[in-house]
Amino acid sequence: MAALGTVGALLPVLAAAREKDCSDFATQEAAQAYFDAHGGPASDPDNLDSDGDGIACETLPHGGGGGGSNPPPGPPQRIRARIVHVTDGDTLAVRAFGAARRHYDVRLIGIDTPEKYGGRECGALQASRSMRRKAPAGTRVTLVTDPTQDLFDRYGRLLAYVVRGRGSLDLGRAQVGAGWAHVYVFDRPFRRLSAYRRAQLRAHRHDRGAWRLCGGRFHDPLGRSGCCLGQSFSPAAISASVARRRAPPPAAS
Repeated sequence: MAALGTVGALLPVLAAAREKDCSDFATQEAAQAYFDAHGGPASDPDNLDSDGDGIACETLPHGGGGGGSNPPPGPPQRIRARIVHVTDGDTLAVRAFGAARRHYDVRLIGIDTPEKYGGRECGALQASRSMRRKAPAGTRVTLVTDPTQDLFDRYGRLLAYVVRGRGSLDLGRAQVGAGWAHVYVFDRPFRRLSAYRRAQLRAHRHDRGAWRLCGGRFHDPLGRSGCCLGQSFSPAAISASVARRRAPPPAAS
């Protein structure tokens, strides 16, 4: 009986030792190997795959990538923060802790959503609403920079991935997966591009979000004739359309 009691006392300790989160792994591949070895995707006791797509800790680096101009050196910076408010589908205001600034406007890396200001576009309100559901005011998040990108854009916004919970829910990728954002590459690919493209492909195939509401035309003015009637457009066509829309005007002759 004493032996059984000893074993019983050890069980909580052993169970606690098994608990992991994404910060325990250096790479996504290491987290995936652990996840697969311990029952994933059917079982996920450590909650490494919060969105249930079979990919563990998608916010962790894969060891490659690119994007942006004048990339900052070194590893990604991680900043603890709390959501103050959602500006639109791809921009947040946060209160930071232990950082150079107390407040940041954050432009999420790797996504683009319909514009809410300066001429509302099809799906803009839904994209903002989707982000508010994922990150209501007060939500604790981690801001993760990407060494392949600038730290700030031309508007002074911090460029970062925004991660909720224990490191397994990337809000930008979640917006893409819900169909309210599409993948956006500025200059060079960002580190998480492959995972974002997989999420976009699933959203397109399942006709989610703006793929259904706006026929995949993420930047059509709201109410424009032919907008939001279910026409289908490929991700490549959308990326090309965004690039044309954002290109600087030709120089005057």
